[in-house]
Amino acid sequence: MAGDETPVERTVAVRALEAEFGELINRFRRIVTDNAHRVNPGMLPGAYKVFTTIVRRESVTQSALAEQLLLDKGQLSRTVRELEELGLIQRTPDPTDGRASLLSPTALGLERLEAARAPQQDTMMDALDAWSVADIDNLTRLLHALTAGTPPEPPAPAPAPTP
Repeated sequence: MAGDETPVERTVAVRALEAEFGELINRFRRIVTDNAHRVNPGMLPGAYKVFTTIVRRESVTQSALAEQLLLDKGQLSRTVRELEELGLIQRTPDPTDGRASLLSPTALGLERLEAARAPQQDTMMDALDAWSVADIDNLTRLLHALTAGTPPEPPAPAPAPTP
Protein backbone atom coordinates (compact mmCIF):
# COMPACT_ATOMS: atom_id res chain seq x y z
CA MET A 1 0.00 0.00 0.00
CA ALA A 2 1.14 3.49 -0.76
CA GLY A 3 1.48 6.29 1.79
CA ASP A 4 -0.63 6.45 4.93
CA GLU A 5 -3.89 5.09 3.44
CA THR A 6 -5.88 2.47 5.30
CA PRO A 7 -7.10 -0.82 3.83
CA VAL A 8 -10.67 0.48 4.06
CA GLU A 9 -9.80 3.66 2.13
CA ARG A 10 -8.10 1.56 -0.56
CA THR A 11 -11.10 -0.80 -0.81
CA VAL A 12 -13.52 2.12 -1.14
CA ALA A 13 -11.34 3.72 -3.82
CA VAL A 14 -10.98 0.50 -5.82
CA ARG A 15 -14.73 -0.19 -5.66
CA ALA A 16 -15.45 3.34 -6.90
CA LEU A 17 -13.01 2.79 -9.77
CA GLU A 18 -14.70 -0.54 -10.62
CA ALA A 19 -18.07 1.22 -10.72
CA GLU A 20 -16.74 3.88 -13.10
CA PHE A 21 -15.24 1.21 -15.34
CA GLY A 22 -18.61 -0.53 -15.35
CA GLU A 23 -20.27 2.68 -16.55
CA LEU A 24 -17.58 3.20 -19.18
CA ILE A 25 -17.99 -0.38 -20.44
CA ASN A 26 -21.78 0.05 -20.64
CA ARG A 27 -21.36 3.25 -22.65
CA PHE A 28 -18.85 1.57 -24.94
CA ARG A 29 -21.21 -1.39 -25.49
CA ARG A 30 -23.98 1.02 -26.53
CA ILE A 31 -21.66 2.71 -29.02
CA VAL A 32 -20.52 -0.65 -30.46
CA THR A 33 -24.11 -1.88 -30.75
CA ASP A 34 -25.22 1.34 -32.46
CA ASN A 35 -22.25 1.22 -34.85
CA ALA A 36 -22.91 -2.44 -35.67
CA HIS A 37 -26.52 -1.62 -36.60
CA ARG A 38 -25.39 1.29 -38.76
CA VAL A 39 -22.92 -0.94 -40.64
CA ASN A 40 -25.71 -3.44 -41.28
CA PRO A 41 -29.11 -3.56 -39.57
CA GLY A 42 -29.22 -6.57 -37.25
CA MET A 43 -25.43 -6.97 -37.06
CA LEU A 44 -24.42 -8.25 -33.65
CA PRO A 45 -21.69 -6.53 -31.62
CA GLY A 46 -19.49 -9.65 -31.86
CA ALA A 47 -19.55 -9.51 -35.67
CA TYR A 48 -18.75 -5.80 -35.50
CA LYS A 49 -15.72 -6.58 -33.30
CA VAL A 50 -14.50 -9.19 -35.80
CA PHE A 51 -15.04 -6.75 -38.68
CA THR A 52 -13.26 -3.83 -36.99
CA THR A 53 -10.36 -6.08 -36.03
CA ILE A 54 -9.97 -7.14 -39.67
CA VAL A 55 -10.08 -3.47 -40.67
CA ARG A 56 -7.48 -2.53 -38.05
CA ARG A 57 -5.17 -5.41 -39.06
CA GLU A 58 -5.79 -4.67 -42.80
CA SER A 59 -5.02 -8.29 -43.72
CA VAL A 60 -5.15 -11.23 -41.33
CA THR A 61 -5.56 -15.00 -41.43
CA GLN A 62 -8.62 -16.50 -39.80
CA SER A 63 -6.48 -18.47 -37.34
CA ALA A 64 -4.58 -15.34 -36.26
CA LEU A 65 -7.91 -13.56 -35.87
CA ALA A 66 -9.30 -16.40 -33.72
CA GLU A 67 -6.19 -16.27 -31.55
CA GLN A 68 -6.30 -12.50 -31.14
CA LEU A 69 -10.02 -12.38 -30.30
CA LEU A 70 -10.00 -15.62 -28.26
CA LEU A 71 -12.89 -17.00 -30.34
CA ASP A 72 -13.94 -20.53 -31.17
CA LYS A 73 -12.90 -21.28 -34.77
CA GLY A 74 -16.38 -22.55 -35.69
CA GLN A 75 -18.08 -19.43 -34.36
CA LEU A 76 -15.52 -17.25 -36.12
CA SER A 77 -16.02 -19.14 -39.40
CA ARG A 78 -19.75 -18.38 -39.34
CA THR A 79 -19.13 -14.71 -38.56
CA VAL A 80 -16.51 -14.40 -41.32
CA ARG A 81 -18.88 -16.04 -43.80
CA GLU A 82 -21.63 -13.55 -42.84
CA LEU A 83 -19.27 -10.58 -43.23
CA GLU A 84 -18.17 -11.93 -46.59
CA GLU A 85 -21.79 -12.41 -47.75
CA LEU A 86 -22.53 -8.81 -46.77
CA GLY A 87 -19.62 -7.69 -48.97
CA LEU A 88 -17.77 -6.15 -46.01
CA ILE A 89 -14.68 -8.37 -46.21
CA GLN A 90 -12.95 -10.51 -48.81
CA ARG A 91 -10.69 -13.55 -48.83
CA THR A 92 -7.53 -13.76 -50.86
CA PRO A 93 -4.97 -16.58 -50.96
CA ASP A 94 -2.19 -16.24 -48.39
CA PRO A 95 1.03 -16.02 -50.41
CA THR A 96 3.02 -17.51 -47.51
CA ASP A 97 0.66 -20.47 -46.90
CA GLY A 98 -1.30 -21.98 -49.77
CA ARG A 99 -3.78 -23.59 -47.34
CA ALA A 100 -4.78 -20.31 -45.71
CA SER A 101 -6.61 -17.19 -46.82
CA LEU A 102 -6.12 -13.60 -45.84
CA LEU A 103 -9.15 -11.63 -44.70
CA SER A 104 -9.26 -7.95 -45.55
CA PRO A 105 -11.93 -5.24 -45.70
CA THR A 106 -13.58 -4.33 -48.99
CA ALA A 107 -14.07 -0.77 -50.19
CA LEU A 108 -17.77 -1.17 -49.31
CA GLY A 109 -16.84 -2.37 -45.82
CA LEU A 110 -14.54 0.60 -45.22
CA GLU A 111 -17.21 2.99 -46.52
CA ARG A 112 -19.90 1.50 -44.26
CA LEU A 113 -17.61 1.56 -41.22
CA GLU A 114 -16.71 5.21 -41.81
CA ALA A 115 -20.41 6.10 -42.11
CA ALA A 116 -21.23 4.09 -38.96
CA ARG A 117 -18.57 5.83 -36.92
CA ALA A 118 -19.35 9.36 -38.16
CA PRO A 119 -22.20 10.15 -35.69
CA GLN A 120 -19.95 9.83 -32.65
CA GLN A 121 -16.68 10.76 -34.31
CA ASP A 122 -16.19 13.76 -32.05
CA THR A 123 -17.56 12.13 -28.88
CA MET A 124 -14.15 11.66 -27.25
CA MET A 125 -12.92 15.08 -28.33
CA ASP A 126 -16.10 16.68 -26.98
CA ALA A 127 -15.93 14.73 -23.71
CA LEU A 128 -12.35 15.87 -23.16
CA ASP A 129 -12.79 19.42 -24.43
CA ALA A 130 -12.42 21.04 -20.98
CA TRP A 131 -9.53 18.75 -19.97
CA SER A 132 -5.94 19.95 -20.14
CA VAL A 133 -3.47 18.00 -22.26
CA ALA A 134 -1.61 17.21 -19.02
CA ASP A 135 -4.76 15.60 -17.55
CA ILE A 136 -5.31 13.57 -20.74
CA ASP A 137 -1.67 12.46 -20.72
CA ASN A 138 -1.95 11.52 -17.04
CA LEU A 139 -5.09 9.43 -17.62
CA THR A 140 -3.40 7.72 -20.57
CA ARG A 141 -0.32 6.99 -18.43
CA LEU A 142 -2.41 5.56 -15.60
CA LEU A 143 -4.62 3.44 -17.87
CA HIS A 144 -1.53 2.06 -19.60
CA ALA A 145 -0.09 1.03 -16.23
CA LEU A 146 -3.39 -0.55 -15.22
CA THR A 147 -3.74 -2.57 -18.43
CA ALA A 148 -0.06 -3.58 -18.31
CA GLY A 149 -0.38 -4.60 -14.65
CA THR A 150 2.54 -2.43 -13.61
CA PRO A 151 2.87 0.48 -11.18
CA PRO A 152 2.42 3.82 -12.92
CA GLU A 153 5.49 5.67 -14.07
CA PRO A 154 5.82 9.15 -12.55
CA PRO A 155 4.39 11.88 -14.77
CA ALA A 156 6.80 13.52 -17.19
CA PRO A 157 8.03 16.90 -15.97
CA ALA A 158 6.25 19.87 -17.49
CA PRO A 159 8.30 21.72 -20.10
CA ALA A 160 9.96 24.84 -18.81
CA PRO A 161 8.27 28.07 -19.93
CA THR A 162 10.09 29.92 -22.67
CA PRO A 163 11.03 33.53 -21.88
